[in-house]
Amino acid sequence: LLAGSIDLAVHSHKDLETQSPEGLTVAAVSHRADPRELLLIHPDAAVSNAPWQLKEEARVGTSSARRKAQLLHARPDAVPVDIRGNVPTRVNKLRNGEFDAILLAKAGVDRLQLDLSDLVVLPIEVNQLVPAPAQGVLAFQTRSTDTELIGLLQQINEPQIQKNIRIERTVLNRLQGGCQLPLGVHAQYHSNQFDVWVAYAPSWDGKLTQFHTTGTDESQLVDEILQ
Repeated sequence: LLAGSIDLAVHSHKDLETQSPEGLTVAAVSHRADPRELLLIHPDAAVSNAPWQLKEEARVGTSSARRKAQLLHARPDAVPVDIRGNVPTRVNKLRNGEFDAILLAKAGVDRLQLDLSDLVVLPIEVNQLVPAPAQGVLAFQTRSTDTELIGLLQQINEPQIQKNIRIERTVLNRLQGGCQLPLGVHAQYHSNQFDVWVAYAPSWDGKLTQFHTTGTDESQLVDEILQ
């Protein structure tokens, strides 16, 4: 973008820095795909009446500090194990028995339209495993000076989603957090107010603080969350 070889970049919004590089701007955001986390479980490790349907001391593949912290809060006996590779690679590692389960963003799995019929597929609600800020949203980034393109992109922009993720990413920014901060923030807007779920730990194996708050003013909500 800065070199001028492209005019528009499309990102998973949750992967972007909270401050745009000088000369660039996020001109628009998409609708929000399903923001929930997806727990994929090997059939041999599934226990239908157990929390999160996991057997005791299940080995759960994830490299996310946020997911590890919330997994251990819900299932202290679970064993989080780092995992590498793209989504199909991770799913195949699960099938091959390298893990009992893996945690992934549901939006990414849905976009790939993978056949998961041989696995136990469990979406985790946002109040049980709080997603990353801006999870499920695409960001359309361009040069700050490209006013014509910025204007065109307003036709696909989702203003309410923009407000929701502004709350989420402002919390992340003020905590000076990156992708390895054990922080989940998720905001929804209905009945003329924001509902915000937050989960935070000082480290992936630290004590988790998890809460829900509501309000109508974005900045007041952020201040309340950070108290």
